[in-house]
Amino acid sequence: MSDSAFHYVDGVLHAEGVSAASLAEQFGTPLYVYSRDALTQAYRAYADACAGRNATVHVAVKANSNLAVLNVFARMGAGFDIVSSGELARVIAAGGRAEHTVFSGVGKSAAEMREGLEAGVKCFNVESIPELHALNEVAKSLGKKAPVSLRVNPDVDAKTHPYISTGLKSNKFGVAFSDARATYAQAQAMDHLDVVGIDCHIGSQITEISPYLDALDKLLELVGQIEADGMRIRHIDVGGGLGITYDDETPPAIGDFVTTLLDHIGKRGHGAREVYFEPGRSLVGNAGVLLTRVEYLKPGEEKNFAIVDAAMNDLARPAMYEAFHRIVPVVKRDAAAQTYDVVGPVCESGDWLGRDRELALVPGDLLAICSAGAYGFVMSSNYNTRPRSAEIMVDGERARLVREREEVKQLFAGESILPD
Repeated sequence: MSDSAFHYVDGVLHAEGVSAASLAEQFGTPLYVYSRDALTQAYRAYADACAGRNATVHVAVKANSNLAVLNVFARMGAGFDIVSSGELARVIAAGGRAEHTVFSGVGKSAAEMREGLEAGVKCFNVESIPELHALNEVAKSLGKKAPVSLRVNPDVDAKTHPYISTGLKSNKFGVAFSDARATYAQAQAMDHLDVVGIDCHIGSQITEISPYLDALDKLLELVGQIEADGMRIRHIDVGGGLGITYDDETPPAIGDFVTTLLDHIGKRGHGAREVYFEPGRSLVGNAGVLLTRVEYLKPGEEKNFAIVDAAMNDLARPAMYEAFHRIVPVVKRDAAAQTYDVVGPVCESGDWLGRDRELALVPGDLLAICSAGAYGFVMSSNYNTRPRSAEIMVDGERARLVREREEVKQLFAGESILPD
């Protein structure tokens, strides 16, 4: 949670200049609330560090794909990083430009490749030899050349959760480092591919710079070998993955992170190449909270439970990754706190949002689940036939509904029963 965007005024949590309690009253709960100012400040930290350098920022759409969120970045001139043609459609609908968009993803279909080529995306990050052949055939059918960067797996341990580590030999992503040079040679030999760059992404929620530098050293060594084989690498894509503070993590400041990587690339003699950054979580994570209301307090012999109206279908990260999110009261209560597990109404033991939290509560109280702007709504589902929540963007003292709450009837509108 961004302390500048989300803060208390007279004991009441505010999102910028708007009371979170008033938002819950007006729009209901569960409710995702985003701060435009927090989004803007995070993006500017990247953009300012890239200013005057041969570097560009491509927002990772998968972290938060709400059109209003993407539009905030598009207005500031951001590029985008996508992993599906659906995300490409969102970028364009939000005011982004295909020619500033990088198409990543390990399993692009031929239809998605076609849509990307027809739209004119900036580059395809390709992850296997079969994908190279498929892209070459699609480009041939359209009479085009597809700009290609290979995602190389450097086998660097990012020291993060196994589910969000992507740069090890055991991960499904990328071309093995030992195979990369030969794979580039194959790409170069295909008539409808234009080899333009090299890409790397080692994981997510990384709170140290050293794994990036280790990966860069291997990548830059490989660039020299590839160019010795007659190819020209115009850009280096360092991916995303910079972590945020959920609890007590101390990730580097965005500006320090960007400057350190760019300086390292320059010192290795590669400063003339364009560098792509693909941040996601570090842009949106602490720009959002999830508001939820306490339905029941259930004491037990071993645990006390605060049962709230948000659930694992609204915020999957705790159930999926055992992820920690701070949980704070919307209105501070001057009373003795008790220890609660904060859980939802979904019919799963894994439906929890926070364990062993010290909170002073009565039924009906509002809670804010912090740092929910990344991988929150985008990973939500309709499990238990639960409508997904509304999303709100706060801009100063104004709050705008940027996604309506779903209704139950929408969830089965496309279904049908069997005929007699």
